[in-house]
Amino acid sequence: MTTKTTAKATFQIASWDENPYAEFEGVGKLTRAVVTQTYAGDLVGEGAATTLMYYGAPDVPVYYTGLERFSGTVSGKTGTFVLQAKGVFADGAANTTSFVVPGSGTGELTGLRGDLVYEAVQGESGVSVAFDYYFEV
Repeated sequence: MTTKTTAKATFQIASWDENPYAEFEGVGKLTRAVVTQTYAGDLVGEGAATTLMYYGAPDVPVYYTGLERFSGTVSGKTGTFVLQAKGVFADGAANTTSFVVPGSGTGELTGLRGDLVYEAVQGESGVSVAFDYYFEV
């Protein structure tokens, strides 16, 4: 049986560069953001992400999806892995769920699998994350 471990960490946005790539008259726009994040806690390192977002009418949530490459340590094990994310930004908070892309782990993180969740509240500097993970044998 595979035992899951929960890693607790925080991240801060180090950079955010967002630009529209398609705009629809009266319907909304699509944007692409290139983001870097720094992690502390059970995850220590940097994340580099590209996120695609849909902005509709002002009262409609923003929907997004993206990929993030994490480089650093997870509970003391060093390597890299890729997260695939999806989420919704509404009422001042971004709620995101991610999973480790199978086969993306390197170094001591080879075989890593797991799910990461967080809620980022607009205006708060640090975001708490919970990462439930295990290693495929």
